[in-house]
Order: sequence, then structure tokens, then C-alpha cells
Amino acid sequence: MRIHLQSQASTHNFPLSREDWQAACTRAPDVSAGHEVTFGDTREAFEAAMRTAEALVSQTQALADLLPFEAPHLRMIYCTSAGLDRLAPWERLPQGVPVLNNRGTHAVKAGEYGIMALLMLASRIPACTTAQREQHWGGLHGTSIGGRRATIVGLGALGGSIAIHARHFGVHVTGVRRTPGEHPGCDRVVTSIDDALDRADYLVLAAPLTQATRGLLSRERIRRLPQGAGVVNIGRGGLVDQDALLDALDDGHLGGAVLDVFEPEPVPPGHRLWTTPNLVMTPHTSADDKATYNARSLDIFFDNLRALQAGQPLPNLFDPARGY
Repeated sequence: MRIHLQSQASTHNFPLSREDWQAACTRAPDVSAGHEVTFGDTREAFEAAMRTAEALVSQTQALADLLPFEAPHLRMIYCTSAGLDRLAPWERLPQGVPVLNNRGTHAVKAGEYGIMALLMLASRIPACTTAQREQHWGGLHGTSIGGRRATIVGLGALGGSIAIHARHFGVHVTGVRRTPGEHPGCDRVVTSIDDALDRADYLVLAAPLTQATRGLLSRERIRRLPQGAGVVNIGRGGLVDQDALLDALDDGHLGGAVLDVFEPEPVPPGHRLWTTPNLVMTPHTSADDKATYNARSLDIFFDNLRALQAGQPLPNLFDPARGY
């Protein structure tokens, strides 16, 4: 098979290297041999490769910047991101070619980040950082997280991992997802966020951004959270009415927030996000572990290539209609 790996040269992401590829091949000897493999980080390299490529492995932003394109022999597109909303509108992609994401790559790091964020909110670290910035010494006492209540929206690899960590700390976890049923990290699972707001000490957003989830945490829903509640967002900035969230931090309705995703990104200088009190920001890095990201992504690619060759369903097939 002719396989092309496309990256975008940047210090802010993890370009796919020949060394990454060779290491992944040694872990998947049954499916990695006999391929013709090319690498590129320019439009010219991409267009040349697409004349004959049968499989494309690409960083998502690199691919988004190259759409639309023609690839007459392409049989699969594998993107090294879980959320592929940057590729919309989907009509720009080659029609009839399966698109796959790297769902599963982020679970370990996202789970650790999520429980860290909940512990920070319980210990009032966002308020402490605001006090530090203002050089104010005050009695900012936190609480133990055990026995508190967390609502986690989205129980995929990210949210599910956070839920399991939270239960280990004695948190009462309510999960929100489209389909009913039990989850090992949750005390209960509901299908509507409206059934899980009123008693949430902490609200964690770990859902993909789709037409159904854009603006999910509206101004009205923010006000339904208990006084002093905390919010964590590791999904996408578009899940939240951002100005309403910042207003709720400004007036004290929310006790704190830990946000990893925003609109826009990067956050421009002078934006009110930088100065809103009781807010900790991280630059969209909650689920990305540089030491393991490309290795896990390529292992998942080979899992899907193995399924393709066996005529089996592709484990990471992305459904544009659902958005994940």
C-alpha cells in the first residue's frame, strides 16, 4: 500500500517523523511490512503524494489547510486528532473515502488532567492564583473532594477516564451522554445535561463539538449550577457561552474554572479571559502527551489498517453526521 504521512512544521504540535513510523512498525510487524511510505510538510509534497496514495495519515490542522484535494486512489484518511471539527464542511473531503480519528490516544493524559482540575477547584487554586496576581493574602480554604458531586458531559475516552479517576477519590459522578446505560466511572448516567446541573459541585465538559453540542453550556444553564460551582472544559471552546461563563466568574456565581479550550484560539492579547478572576487557563494541552502522542496514534492507525485488510469494520471510523 502507498501510505503518505503529512505534518505541519510547528513548535506547537508533534510532526510525524520517520523515527516515529519505524518504531510503530516494529510494534506491528504483521501489518507494517511491504508498504511504500512518503513523508511531507509542504503543499507540494502533499499534492505529489496524493496522485498515488492509498492511505493518508495526517495531522488534522495540516489536512484542514490543504482542503479540498483530489486523491483518486485513496482508501482511507487517518487524522491524529480525536475531534475533527476543523475539517468541516465535510464536502471538501474526497467523497466515499473513510475518515478515521485517533480516539483512544488521549485517555491517560486527559484523565490525569481532569482529576487535577477537580482537585484544583476543591482546593480553590483558581482563587489562589487570582489572589497571588493581586498580591493579596487571604483565607482561601478549600475542601476535600471526597463526597462531592461531579457531572461529566461526554463519556468517551476523555470523560470516561476522568470519571474513573474521580470515583477513586470518592466523588459522586453523574455522566451525560447520548445513549443510556451504565458506565464503570459513574454512579448514574443520564441523557440530558438538564437532568444533572442543579446538584453539580463540578461540571466537566469532555464532549466533541457538533451541531448538537455547540453552545451546550448556555447562560441559562450556567445560572442553574449551584452557587460556587466549578467548571472544567477540555472539549472545545464552542461548547460554552464563553462570555456568560466569564460573567459568572466575575460576579461570583461560579467559584472557579479550569479551561483548556477557548474561542478563539490562541487567545489574543487583551482578551478578558486573561484577567477574569478565579480562572486557570492552559493552552489546549490537557490531553496531549508529547512523549507518547505519535506512538499511540500510529498504533491506532495500524489497528485500523489491520481491520481494513481483513475486511472488518474500522474501529476509529468518524461519522460526520454525528461529529465524532
